[in-house]
Amino acid sequence: MRKAAARIGLLTGATLLAGCAPAPDPVDGLPSAPPRPGAEAAPPATAACSPEGIRITGLGVSAAMGLRAMGLELVNCGDRPYELRGYPAVALRDADGDAITVRIIPGAAPITAGFDHPPTRIVLAPGERAGAALIWRNLVTDPTVVATAGAELDVAPSTGRPAYPVTLDGPIDLGNTGRLGVSAWKRRDADPATQAPPRSDPPAPSTSPVNPL
Repeated sequence: MRKAAARIGLLTGATLLAGCAPAPDPVDGLPSAPPRPGAEAAPPATAACSPEGIRITGLGVSAAMGLRAMGLELVNCGDRPYELRGYPAVALRDADGDAITVRIIPGAAPITAGFDHPPTRIVLAPGERAGAALIWRNLVTDPTVVATAGAELDVAPSTGRPAYPVTLDGPIDLGNTGRLGVSAWKRRDADPATQAPPRSDPPAPSTSPVNPL
């Protein structure tokens, strides 16, 4: 009887200890469930607003007959007016992050016409935008000169202000020209997606039309 009681006591204690033991941690490294067919990819993250209250982004590159043009957009994402004057200050780096020596041409007159409007003073209210463009030609006229291709781009609102990295959708392929034109900042229209829809007022009482003549 005593041996049986002792065995029952041992079994009861083991059961209680097992019930109080913490659950095992999940095993790391297990593959996650595959995405559902047709599921949309997460949209790219929007560049953060800088400490000085602006955001600079690239608008893609258009190309024709060796001439390239890339749009830049600066948005006042801060809470106070932001002043712009002159041209963006740009710098190129190669795929290793090393600086590329490039001749920056304000207005791009030696490269092409149509981007030479003079700079003006612009004051952007919060939410307003300005645009500029980079212009270059992909020409290789001297086989002894290594062609230049910028893989990374830094843009400052103007000389002396902080520069910010701008994502490229392809290299800035200067060939062996070594020249990059920059247009002046110009105020852009407000983004239609951020504008409030027009107010729908009730129709005014009908009146006789006024002859504008």
